[in-house]
Amino acid sequence: MRYANKNIAVLGLGESGEAAALLLAEEGANVTILDSGPEERLRLKIDAMRGRGIAVVTGPAAERLAVHQFDRATLSPGIDPAAPLVQNFIRERIEMIGELELSYELCKCPIVAITGTNGKTTTTELVAGMLNACGVRTTACGNIGPAFAAKVRESAHLDIVTVEVSSFQLEQIRAFRPRVSVWLNFAPDHLDRYADIGEYRAAKLRIFENQTAEDFAVVNLRDELPPLKARRITFSAYAKGADFEMEDGTILHRGKPIFKMEETNLRGPHNAENLMAALGVGLAQGIPFGTMLPALKTYSPLPHRCERVRTLDGVDYVNDSKATNLDAMEKALLSETRPVVLIAGGKDKGFEFESLTALVAEKARAAILIGQMAPRIEGFWKKKVRCEIAGSLAQAVQKARETARPGDVVLFSPGTSSFDMFKNYGDRGNQFRALVHALSNP
Repeated sequence: MRYANKNIAVLGLGESGEAAALLLAEEGANVTILDSGPEERLRLKIDAMRGRGIAVVTGPAAERLAVHQFDRATLSPGIDPAAPLVQNFIRERIEMIGELELSYELCKCPIVAITGTNGKTTTTELVAGMLNACGVRTTACGNIGPAFAAKVRESAHLDIVTVEVSSFQLEQIRAFRPRVSVWLNFAPDHLDRYADIGEYRAAKLRIFENQTAEDFAVVNLRDELPPLKARRITFSAYAKGADFEMEDGTILHRGKPIFKMEETNLRGPHNAENLMAALGVGLAQGIPFGTMLPALKTYSPLPHRCERVRTLDGVDYVNDSKATNLDAMEKALLSETRPVVLIAGGKDKGFEFESLTALVAEKARAAILIGQMAPRIEGFWKKKVRCEIAGSLAQAVQKARETARPGDVVLFSPGTSSFDMFKNYGDRGNQFRALVHALSNP
């Protein structure tokens, strides 16, 4: 085993860090997890790791630890490479890879890798469900959860691994080479981590870096990509000239109808593109369309993605908590044909909401704003949109109920991340759902 008796540091005690540490320990490495977080917050995880013979150092001690004792480091994607914990290893020139690269090194079968600013998780679920239904053994992992490192042991018994990959995971790759790469779309995001949008895009483009002419790249026709070595399969629900297109609600392959969107449980052009991407993966695998369709048609959308929660007093309440950037909010607004009462706002991620002013003014009767970004969003929108700031999500839901009229949609589509008020987008969406169900009839 290549890691036997090696001293390996794993940076970060999140899900990816835990999985990487356990995988390395199984490979015979002497593993130490370093995390800058306070010990009391990590106590349960620390006890679990130490129970498996893995050392853990937390808090300021993790940043002061002498790192020359380590042969290699594995970086969790959630940790910014600019963090002091990481910089200690960079200064000592200690070899560092990410959890994605580590898992790729130990994977026993080919990989389908799916990236994009929005739609990654839905498409990963679509692809994995479709492949399994077609007799191609796979599992979904990566950014979708569980971590790739937690599932890599299964790869010896699989035909392919379906991995959702983020820009953070791609930052540290070296040899990572997917048999099929999927590029869904690109829009501004994560500007709280990257210096500019170009740096974010460069990280995402690394998905194609090691592919060869034997591989496939399933890509959105509307995005201008550099020359690729892999064979391209293109799609677009908006532009003409792609291998997969949409016309009058029907998905076509090179002009021939495959199925109508109304036959599926998904709505909107953005979901049509997710379905096209899944079809592209199946095409790359040589699977006939007729074999793929049953699984795609029966797929149900995951929670927090334009999820219909409840109809009360003639008003639909929609949970789109997964909208953690402006592109996702834009797609949610465009998919609604009725007047909207929009609940938006959250953590400041470094981008502005000004670009959506005209669309919000067109679609929304009012905007109820929450979180760190609320005052700034109000500053952008208030001349054209009725805006109110709510001190909590509960207050926002109540204000939205008072504002909405029968036939309206209360759309919870924050347009940014949740960490200023919630654990994550799932926690945020669950709280919204609970608050909506708690509303009483008049």
